[in-house]
Amino acid sequence: MQAFFSDFASKFYAAFLFKDRWLQYIEGVGTTLLVTAASLAMGIALGALVAMIRVGHAQQRPGHHNPLLGLINAVCKVYVTVIRGTPMMVQLLIMSMVIFKSSRNFTMVGALTLGINSGAYVSEIIRGGLMAVDPGQMEAGRSLGLNYITTMMEIVVPQAIKSVLPALGNEFIILLKDTSLITVIGGKELLYAAQGIMNRTYEAMFPLLGTAAIYLVLVMLFSALLGKFERRLRQSDRG
Repeated sequence: MQAFFSDFASKFYAAFLFKDRWLQYIEGVGTTLLVTAASLAMGIALGALVAMIRVGHAQQRPGHHNPLLGLINAVCKVYVTVIRGTPMMVQLLIMSMVIFKSSRNFTMVGALTLGINSGAYVSEIIRGGLMAVDPGQMEAGRSLGLNYITTMMEIVVPQAIKSVLPALGNEFIILLKDTSLITVIGGKELLYAAQGIMNRTYEAMFPLLGTAAIYLVLVMLFSALLGKFERRLRQSDRG
């Protein structure tokens, strides 16, 4: 038993304390959060744009179809279909080895890929929320003389965002965990730091368990913050 605890302590020390290796995990967490934030911002912006285009195309008045909008809508549908129909890993490899094969900034290439991937899923989430709003809300805004964009931003979107917030929160959590995939193309995030320590200590258990624990804490923290935000929204509705 004493030999077991001695071996346990030795491996723990080598994985986290020797030469301040815990700082490498902290640095990896910082990069992970940065990549997540950049990808999330890109995904929301791209997803909202695609959703607005697709909803706008679907809500055109009979006999008043805009051919340019129809073309852009078709491009958006292809984008969503391709991104949702292909594995994230394949997308990362294509971006790093084909499209940006001359780039050495693998972390930013990974963030870009994650943002493009997230945009496809976010667009469907937002589109579902917008389509769930009573069409009469749009008609009421247009009858007051508001244009389509103003009506959408001032009346429809505020109502839709409350219904899609839980789904967007889940997408954020998935995105946070998916940052670990960019290690495959050389992105220097949390799992990359753990793998570097594994290669030096020849011991996988503690670096991997430590990485899993850090991801778990981050997910629990963001889930709690999201739950608190949702409760405030419900309180403001009742108020």
